Amino acid sequence: MDLAEAFRNYKAKIVDRWVDYTLSTYQSSSFFKKEGDVFANPVGGTIREALKKLFVLLSRGATTEEMIAPLEQIMKIRSIQEFSPSQAVAPLNAVKHITREILAADKERCHLVADLYDFEFAVDLAVLAAFDIYMQCRERLYQTRIREIKTGSHILTDSACPSASLKNKIVQESIPKVESI
Repeated sequence: MDLAEAFRNYKAKIVDRWVDYTLSTYQSSSFFKKEGDVFANPVGGTIREALKKLFVLLSRGATTEEMIAPLEQIMKIRSIQEFSPSQAVAPLNAVKHITREILAADKERCHLVADLYDFEFAVDLAVLAAFDIYMQCRERLYQTRIREIKTGSHILTDSACPSASLKNKIVQESIPKVESI
């Protein structure tokens, strides 16, 4: 059995563990892991879909350019959350360890672990591309924020709901003031 066949045979197991590891980096990880409905859980659904595509690309030795689409799906989500750049891309690297562990556990395929060099190199390139994508997403986010501040639209997006503010003002005015002695 060659490495390509091992990847095909263990694809589901590797991707499931990779998705599980990636989703465990979120604070609401139990929800993301359990909820399978893509509409109720768009983050979990997108991560699952993107990692599945990415594994196929990595296992067949695709170019970095071919990996951009699934990497963008992941990094666009992770770039708007409370992750540092290293935390955002770290789960991508986990597939190397997961793959090694799964292949090493199979006595018939444990010899294939020595053949993972090209796969691991492709993962390293994907991680570097993901870092670039993450930084581009953050740059767009900050540029949008600066534009909002310059135009004053941040007042509409960052302030409280006008009707809620009006309601609070009315409630404040209706409460009798106590004079201090």
